[in-house]
Amino acid sequence: MSDPGNCEAPVDGAAVDGAAVDGAAVDGAAVDGTHWVRWHRAYEDPDSALSMRLRLVQDGVREVLDHHPPGPIRVVSICAGQGRDVIDVVADHPRRADVRARLVELDPGLVAFARARASAAEVGDVVEVVEGDASLVGSYAGVLPADLVVICGVFGNISDDDIRAVARRMPAFCAAGGTVVWTRHRRPPDLTPSVRGWFAEAGFVERSFVAPSPYILGVGCHQWVGGAGVGGAGVGGARVDGAGFGGAGVGGARVGGADAAGTLDPDLRLFHFIGDGSLPA
Repeated sequence: MSDPGNCEAPVDGAAVDGAAVDGAAVDGAAVDGTHWVRWHRAYEDPDSALSMRLRLVQDGVREVLDHHPPGPIRVVSICAGQGRDVIDVVADHPRRADVRARLVELDPGLVAFARARASAAEVGDVVEVVEGDASLVGSYAGVLPADLVVICGVFGNISDDDIRAVARRMPAFCAAGGTVVWTRHRRPPDLTPSVRGWFAEAGFVERSFVAPSPYILGVGCHQWVGGAGVGGAGVGGARVDGAGFGGAGVGGARVGGADAAGTLDPDLRLFHFIGDGSLPA
């Protein structure tokens, strides 16, 4: 399973055991008892480290919606899990009607939960929950470039090389001024300084980085301010909003997966998932 959910493990170092919604129905949607459904149990505890991380990510999402200029706000969530970080903010935000969000998640139980949550919050018309492989560029066809990309619970479960590759490819995902909200644990050796540097190398400006004590989690918000023309890429030969990619990348090189014709390869795999949720991620 290359994309098993919103899957950074609990940052207190303990694995989550027992099902939160195993065998139950969530607003009418049957939810199975997969490992990753059980893993999300910690979100039900408002004092858990995962709940703390969720609130920080939601702050980042809300900040983008608060300050985005008039017009549509395109949102992408990679490994969206239960979708709480996007759905819960959009539900009561004044810009709700402007949002066009796609949440991509592979686990069918988490997808069912997210869809039910979006329906209950009456945002199903603006938040699309897709059951699919979030590591594949093709999963985002039609919604790029995005004004907000959420990468929560991913960087602790992929290799360092893949994290750097994802950061380098984010200019192709982002519209001008687009923001990436990401998370990563700070277990020794703490990789977050490197992650922040990789986003800077890719043309992003750090808007915030929060590492609350005593937790070992980190939440970063980076805004794309790179070269003109980048951030209008389409997927599979389609341009988005008439903007071309232009082939610009880090250090003048083409960003992996995007070509000078303004396209992103839909078969490109952004990362390979290697985590299992048993350790802090």
